[in-house]
Amino acid sequence: MSLLSALVAAYDRLPDAPPFGYSTEKIGFCVILNADGSVAEIIDLRSADNQRSPRMMQVPASPKRSGSTPRPNFVWDNLNYALGAGKSRNSDDLRFDAFKAKHLEFLRDLKSEDAQAFCRFLETWNPESVASHFDLEKLPTEGIIFASASNAGKTFLHEVPEIRAFWASEGDRWKAIEGKSSSNATCLLTGNRSPIARTHPPIKGVWGAQVAGAALVSFNADAYESYGHEQGNNAPISEAATFAYTTALNRFLADKAHRVQIGDTSAIFWADASSVQALAAESLFAGFFDERPSKEDIINAEVPATRKIAGALEAIRAGVPIARILPDLGPVRFHVLGLAPNAARLSVRFYWESSFGQLVQNYQRYLDDMRLEPPPRDGWPPLWRYLVELAVQGKRENVPPLVAGEWMRAILTGARYPMTFFSTTLMRIRSDGEVNAYRAAMLKSVLTRNFSMEAPVALDPANLNKGYILGRLFAVYEEVQRSALGGNVNATIKDKFYGSASATPQKVFRTLDAGSQNHFSKLRKFSPGRAVNLEKLLTSITDLMEPGNDPIPASLSAAEQALFGIGYYHQRSDFFRKRDEANPAEAPLTEAIE
Repeated sequence: MSLLSALVAAYDRLPDAPPFGYSTEKIGFCVILNADGSVAEIIDLRSADNQRSPRMMQVPASPKRSGSTPRPNFVWDNLNYALGAGKSRNSDDLRFDAFKAKHLEFLRDLKSEDAQAFCRFLETWNPESVASHFDLEKLPTEGIIFASASNAGKTFLHEVPEIRAFWASEGDRWKAIEGKSSSNATCLLTGNRSPIARTHPPIKGVWGAQVAGAALVSFNADAYESYGHEQGNNAPISEAATFAYTTALNRFLADKAHRVQIGDTSAIFWADASSVQALAAESLFAGFFDERPSKEDIINAEVPATRKIAGALEAIRAGVPIARILPDLGPVRFHVLGLAPNAARLSVRFYWESSFGQLVQNYQRYLDDMRLEPPPRDGWPPLWRYLVELAVQGKRENVPPLVAGEWMRAILTGARYPMTFFSTTLMRIRSDGEVNAYRAAMLKSVLTRNFSMEAPVALDPANLNKGYILGRLFAVYEEVQRSALGGNVNATIKDKFYGSASATPQKVFRTLDAGSQNHFSKLRKFSPGRAVNLEKLLTSITDLMEPGNDPIPASLSAAEQALFGIGYYHQRSDFFRKRDEANPAEAPLTEAIE
């Protein structure tokens, strides 16, 4: 199933989706009209709380507005179009004139009393009267709708049966622009011969894209057209199918339960299943890659369904197959779409479709790749927390744009991780010398999947890889310095030498060894036992090196540099782990420095 076909199918399952030709919009006010077209009152429909949130209502869909040509909505619009607020301040503003002329052209012959009252209003309304109802310095931006005073505003104009019937029959003619009507062709999605959408509605809510929305399918220049076709005829999709896929996509983007942010990529997900199964699968997926549900949600969950999802998430992370946890979810078809901004258009970073059971397997494989001891303090972190480690200054907006999407694609499909993910991690470590649980886990995951290497999960004193050995040795040299000089050192050996030690160790380790002898001399004066323990550890590590004139290599490969970082992290973490009071024999060689 193609992406657009899947979105069309998802639209059919949305319980409260607007019908074809309608959209859900933010409405703030309703103009109540007398039979003679005069304004009885203007009602504020916004919430009464401090936020003054607009009411979400299904109204006739808006045309795509671009350029300088005014294109009014049908029987509703913003304040400038519906009441001419802009015209009262700028005589060149023609938006109310277009709103008035087009409605009078289409509705003048309708016999409906509501339609006739609306036409009389348009004929008699003076835009300067806006000042009588609104503060011109603080004009609202929400939509304006209309209603007849005869029904006390209980039925809005766009809900009147005659008006709805007219929109259903004349909507295509209303939306025709400059005499260019839609042509009939076979729709690529439905296979039916139908009117083809010339332009597609904008997609709103993608992080970093234009606020007014961006195009997912667009042919707005000759360079994108071929064989004499214009605009949407280059990829014929019916107006109904276009409405369906854009409505579903905009709904998912606006719903936090159907999206997660991975770097600059807005990931949207949905399940092809009953409402109960879809909710369970989507909730689990959000927990896989985002912060929902949190530990507090899991501990304090009072709703049985929430506890069930939280328990299933913990079981999945423990490696239990989905067939043993929620067997009904395994066959459910699941979709994940990644969108990123690209000027006025959207880029599809990835689109994945398979069974939810396959998704769980790929996710569990990702967890195995990232498994590390000691783990991050807060348990399994969301994906963005790892990506922050790749960003300059640790800012989320500085995450490399292509890395996030490619990494997410690899996790979903079970494919190799992008090498840019690997190289960027090494670069950030060499830049700031910080090797924490997140970065060490990222390095281990690439070694495991891409290089098929047995990267150790926890400290492995018997590991003979030269990169891992040198990483441990570097951590010992750092500990000797800290034990001798305390924590008030302007620049540790990690700050000065980590980058060169991990890439060209032969140039650095002689200097580190000479410096350690001075630190040992000082340490023996006030903590001889600690000095002995560190000397023994240092000897046990150097004994693992290959014999020869100079067992320290001139350079390390990228994979060995990664193992250097992992070895450093394991050995350094071992220095700071808590003493096991139950089994003193398992205690670390040195105590943590308070």
